[in-house]
Amino acid sequence: MAYNEDHIALAAEYALGTLDADERAQVQATISADANYAALVEAWELKLGALNQMVGLVEPSPQVWERIKAAIGMSGEQQAFALPTPAEAPKPAPTMAPPAPANDSGSGLSPESMRVVRFAKQTYVWKRVAASAGALAASLLLVLGVQLYKPDVLPDALRPPVRTQIVKVETPPPAIPAQYVAVLQQDGNSPAFILTVDAGSKSFTVRRVAATPEPGKSYELWLVSDKLQKPRSLGVIGGRDFTVNPSLASYDSDIVSKATYAVTIEPEGGSPTGVATGPIVYTGKLVESVPSVPMTPRR
Repeated sequence: MAYNEDHIALAAEYALGTLDADERAQVQATISADANYAALVEAWELKLGALNQMVGLVEPSPQVWERIKAAIGMSGEQQAFALPTPAEAPKPAPTMAPPAPANDSGSGLSPESMRVVRFAKQTYVWKRVAASAGALAASLLLVLGVQLYKPDVLPDALRPPVRTQIVKVETPPPAIPAQYVAVLQQDGNSPAFILTVDAGSKSFTVRRVAATPEPGKSYELWLVSDKLQKPRSLGVIGGRDFTVNPSLASYDSDIVSKATYAVTIEPEGGSPTGVATGPIVYTGKLVESVPSVPMTPRR
């Protein structure tokens, strides 16, 4: 059963002992009929009981009542009637006598004076209740503050539960790398090879277009850059329609994008010395065919 705020407040005040007789009887009846509500009241008693153990009794000084009596102007005879001590308490009469009326008691107080005396007594009681409630509220605030800022100094029963929150950080997906292409040809004739370079992986693909294999010979691709002391071989090409090679991964992106790519005719299997030995038959430079595109995170 779900309880509303009024049910919960009644359970808390029952545990504090601040309910009147009717409200307390109502809560006790509910406890007897509802085991869940009884558990709710017990939980409040455990919470507030720990606070009560942290607060000592506060006994007002004797001067408090003296100041109250002085403030309401009570006479010595009235004071004696208002606060009889055990030693001064009247002894029972030996014979049964009818009780004296309220306005004709031995104190000689008028009904108005009796009301003042009762008001003074009630003021004293309520001051004690207010002091206890204030001390309890101050203790509760103190515990709440300690729970927020220094929970380690509290006993285990009063420490707030540890809450772990998992935060998912979504990193943006990597951008689609740019693509470069070079047409390797001679004197503006039809392309012999098409070279495609992926800027992300720096791998390249060579597609044979119009170049025809020569018996006992191989086409070899070279990277030519003014930042390198000599052309660098990128391997034999043209043996198949498509040649894929990751050889550009070891070179700087600026070198890859600005270099000239040349094709020579070498002995079958490529140059045996690592240096171009045959004539350069095709050349070309890379141009950006597909720009780099940042990926948009999925929603």
